Amino acid sequence: MSVWDSLVGQAPAVELMRQAARSAHDPDAGPGAMTHSWLVTGPPGSGRSNLAYAFAAALLAGGDDADDATVRQVSARTHPDLSVLSTERVIISIDEVRSLVTASQYSPSVSNYRVMVIEDADRMTERTSNLLLKALEEPPPRTVWILCAPSDADLLPTIRSRVRVVRLRVPEPEDVAALLTSRDGTPPDEALAIAREAQSHIGMARRLANNPEARSRRTETLRVALGLRSVSSAIMAAAKLVELAKADAETLTRERDAAEREQMLRTLGVEAGGAIPPALRSQIKALEEDQKRRATRSLRDGIDRILTDLLSLYRDILLRQLGADFDVMNGSVAAELAEAAAGTTPEHTLAVMDSIAAARRRIQANVPPALALEAMLVAAVRKTAA
Repeated sequence: MSVWDSLVGQAPAVELMRQAARSAHDPDAGPGAMTHSWLVTGPPGSGRSNLAYAFAAALLAGGDDADDATVRQVSARTHPDLSVLSTERVIISIDEVRSLVTASQYSPSVSNYRVMVIEDADRMTERTSNLLLKALEEPPPRTVWILCAPSDADLLPTIRSRVRVVRLRVPEPEDVAALLTSRDGTPPDEALAIAREAQSHIGMARRLANNPEARSRRTETLRVALGLRSVSSAIMAAAKLVELAKADAETLTRERDAAEREQMLRTLGVEAGGAIPPALRSQIKALEEDQKRRATRSLRDGIDRILTDLLSLYRDILLRQLGADFDVMNGSVAAELAEAAAGTTPEHTLAVMDSIAAARRRIQANVPPALALEAMLVAAVRKTAA
């Protein structure tokens, strides 16, 4: 199986980076095929980080593909010539980037290249970006930087001018469905429905396919929004949506937190269930603080997923109201969706979608999610009444 096989519907980008990886080890390759600073952009779920790590594995393996051993090391982030910055916080700290820049100056130990990957590079502040800028301007000859971000507009112009941009697109639902069928054994019809519910987000599609509880929570979210009848019901619905987001976030973090704690205790030589020596408690506390920050980000990401799902719901309603011929994204609530489309107007639906967009902006500005959701749902109820 090729290292590139997990990249669905991105043939032009894959071919570009395979050619670059091939030319990196071919002294007769033409100029311009390979560069030392890359930026992979694309919408959430398009496979930005997957492409970055596939490219990294190919560079570290010495060709346009990678052997199984290198793939396993890159997947586990344990390859000695691979450095990764993937933050669990809302922003990437300047100390994290400073440490990565220092590591980028070392020569590769077992490969021809040292590869530096920064996921969510859009989370860097201006000051942090300026620290990275110097490393991108004058990288060592065997160091390759790969940044990932939703859009090149999310980075400073000075950063954009020093990287080669590779843009990914939203995969077609059929491509995502084929991946679910081949990799996870999901029946084709169900896989296509899940791919549409996930809006072609590959990671979310796999989660919905393999976690019935996650798919059930998503359907419940849509029905909560469709059941609004009054201001009081809107306030209760906001609390319910926050509760659903918390349940989803806890499911994602609980097992990982327990595994991390167990691994740290084993590394520190503490037996399971044993007392933690005072000298080691600071390390355990630091881990717990990191996990709390991750839980906060996971909750915010869960709220954002809910808002994205609601936008897809009202998109279905709007297109039905306009009489368009389209594939419904939310087939699990098709009956309620048709009833909602018949009971309101396109103008009302657009106004509700504007309220959802406003809620996303407020949450990004650190408004408490519960308050932002309450304002959004109350506005939707009032627009319905009007």
